[in-house]
Amino acid sequence: MRAALAHASWELRLTLRNGEQLLLTLIIPLVLLIAMCVTSFVPVVDGLTRVASAYPVVCTVSVIATCFTSLAIGTGFERRSGALTFLATTPIGRQGVVLGKVIATVLLAALSIALVTITAITLGWRANACALWALPVLLIAGVAFASWALFIASAFRAEAVLAIANALFLILILLGGVIINSASMPLSGLISLLPSAALANALRDSLGAGLAPGWSELVTLAAWAIVGFALARSRFRWQ
Repeated sequence: MRAALAHASWELRLTLRNGEQLLLTLIIPLVLLIAMCVTSFVPVVDGLTRVASAYPVVCTVSVIATCFTSLAIGTGFERRSGALTFLATTPIGRQGVVLGKVIATVLLAALSIALVTITAITLGWRANACALWALPVLLIAGVAFASWALFIASAFRAEAVLAIANALFLILILLGGVIINSASMPLSGLISLLPSAALANALRDSLGAGLAPGWSELVTLAAWAIVGFALARSRFRWQ
């Protein structure tokens, strides 16, 4: 465990030194939150302030950016360079490498959410008791997106992973029920089954409207997490 924690610390420092990853995981969510609060780009939910409408959306973007896009791209290029195979032969071991990556991703996501939350509070957002529901929701969603990130990173070449991860990031944000509520989109039933829509809707309830998220969102996220974990565990390739 100590080796995994040391590896997680190294992974986190490496990510924070990477300008592109820093932009994706920390800067873009903050800029998006401020932009959504001062413009009318995203419709305001009836009865909510602009920041209460924007905050859940930006938290969703932050989770997808850190737990999916950043992790997939970083792992894909480490796999191509042989770094993964090398690390697996060290005393850290394969389990330590994977566990270290997971811990580093969780810490990065927590840092991103913390910065977004501080900014939202500064802009006028106020929490309520139902906001605590966001913690298990974010945890399940993080596992789901991280599992699929590891699966995609090992299923394709690094260049393809870069293209796929960035493309899916944009598609999920724009068309996956994040920016626009899935209930207001065509094929809303299908879109609501996406992990992005389930996460966004659950956070809209808990962080925006002050309600407990629906069980359908929790079940959807759990299903994506279970399937993604099974695929990552059985299909992950180190070379």
